[in-house]
Amino acid sequence: MQKAGRRPRADSLRNREKLLLAARDVFSAGGPEASLEAVARRAGVGIGTLYRHFPTREALFQAVYLRDVDQLVALAQQAADGRDPVEALRQWLHACVGMVATKKGMLTALAPSVQGSDPLFADTSRRLRAAVGSLMERAVAAGRIRSDLTPEDLMRAMIGMCYTREQPGWQTTVVLLLDVFVDGLRLPPDPAA
Repeated sequence: MQKAGRRPRADSLRNREKLLLAARDVFSAGGPEASLEAVARRAGVGIGTLYRHFPTREALFQAVYLRDVDQLVALAQQAADGRDPVEALRQWLHACVGMVATKKGMLTALAPSVQGSDPLFADTSRRLRAAVGSLMERAVAAGRIRSDLTPEDLMRAMIGMCYTREQPGWQTTVVLLLDVFVDGLRLPPDPAA
């Protein structure tokens, strides 16, 4: 057992990272193969190592989900690097599709264990709305997209596209639909400019 205040060993941190990456891959693919045993196998560790890092199924779910949300928030913050604001918004929405795929797979595989995650979803939803809101504000300020859509509207549309009838290749279809949606948000060029 690790003493309080002591840093985790490097190999322990590597195993945790491998487990998070493996869980994201396994749950994104979904299906009956999306199990904790499959996560451990994919990470190249034993099931005991998985349970040492994530003692419950919900702990694994929360860690993977929070990691995805943190990455999406960071991606939105990086948008200020001079990229075209509409393309930054498009890239962020594409990345969201991957997060939704992982979440859908986890909810299917871990359904009984995520009943208490309402506070988690409330907080992460707020963070994601703020992230997409900052991307939208930047694009609106540049005169590139319509200003009459709220972050909630955009997230609702994206999630609605992701949760249509389940079929193979749904992620590719959703990315295409999101491209059409983002193109529809564009404002025509200002002839006076």
